[in-house]
Amino acid sequence: MPVKMPAPGDLEPIETASRDELQALQLQRLRDTLQRVYDHVPHYRQAFDAKGVHPSGLKSLSDLSKFPFTTKHDLRANYPFGMFAVPREQVVRVHASSGTTGKPTVVGYTAADIDHWANLVARSIRAAGGRAGDIVHVAYGYGLFTGGLGAHYGAERLGCTVIPMSGGQTEKQVQLIQDFKPDIIMVTPSYMQVIIEEFRRQQIDPRTMSLKVGIFGAEPWTEAMRAQIEQDAGIDAVDIYGLSEVMGPGVASECVESKDGPVIWEDHFYPEIIDPDTGEVLPDGSEGELVFTSLTKQAFPVIRYRTRDLTRLLPPTSRSMRRIGKIVGRSDDMLIIRGVNLFPTQVEELVLQTPGLSGQYQLVVSRDGHLDEVQVRCEVLPEHASADRKQLAAGLQERIKNLIGVSTRVEVGLPDSIERTLVGKARRVIDQRPR
Repeated sequence: MPVKMPAPGDLEPIETASRDELQALQLQRLRDTLQRVYDHVPHYRQAFDAKGVHPSGLKSLSDLSKFPFTTKHDLRANYPFGMFAVPREQVVRVHASSGTTGKPTVVGYTAADIDHWANLVARSIRAAGGRAGDIVHVAYGYGLFTGGLGAHYGAERLGCTVIPMSGGQTEKQVQLIQDFKPDIIMVTPSYMQVIIEEFRRQQIDPRTMSLKVGIFGAEPWTEAMRAQIEQDAGIDAVDIYGLSEVMGPGVASECVESKDGPVIWEDHFYPEIIDPDTGEVLPDGSEGELVFTSLTKQAFPVIRYRTRDLTRLLPPTSRSMRRIGKIVGRSDDMLIIRGVNLFPTQVEELVLQTPGLSGQYQLVVSRDGHLDEVQVRCEVLPEHASADRKQLAAGLQERIKNLIGVSTRVEVGLPDSIERTLVGKARRVIDQRPR
């Protein structure tokens, strides 16, 4: 889909600054952040002392590799407010993870943090092609999840009209899109698939809707899914990246003129790629685990936070800042099946490449004796309901074996047989193995 290149006036000066200017700013802000956490967060003082490092020892950006990592375990060990670097009375908002696998991770924001967050999401929406006066339909969930409110405040900061729909109520989503005619939708890519399905169920061509841009995030998604959504809805599909522990949506975002990976807003976040096993910092272009250090956060700074997201750092293109490649998966989502590494996104790509199948799928992992088994559940599109589903399953099963190297059992169901996630992230893996 053709896009218009942004005019120079649409960019902030830092987006076109030289690498030397940007790195000088990063070094100054990094020194301030390290001193802040050392002075005000007991966990970081103890961790720095245990490793024999001090904020004064940071002479260059590369010296950050001497400092300890922060993990989700550290956040949970200091639940709820132990990682805050300001008195609780200065925290104007608290967000938290779902806590489905233990205590939730709690993050806090000062008024200045909220202001920075709104500015960065506004920058992200502008990079995606949004402008003041556009109507933005926000279908991320509101509440403790950072998606809805993060998108909302950013769109308002840019000067947009916001429809705070939140997730769920898919029929009403379609009604409001038809009636209010938004220009932009912000939602998870898996729920965008559900909205497209609802348009078709109502016998409305989704390509006739007013939307021009979809800003999709909160879960890994493939280039195959991007192509499918763009074809089905007739929009530009742009990737936004974030996580609550680092800020929320808007840590990085793609530019609509290139769509070549989310640009990290490096004036606020310093990225590293590490070997997930050894912790060694890897050169740009190498695949590994993404690590972030915040540079401007007051209430909840994070030092070398291990995201568990697997990706690569890529050179700047449309902005002066580096990009991240598509998230391959999460190191803690990787399945090891009979000695072979398997990520859900690898299966997603093959499902979307199979004519007649919808993009909905699930991996069901079970154990037979000492060996793990994987069942791939997917479904046919309504217009292919009469297709030979056993033949489709056999073909997909063979492609998974040949291209990924994993033996699976594929089951192709009727339309709508895969459960839809109407709020939040799609549930792609069902692990039935005994704990």
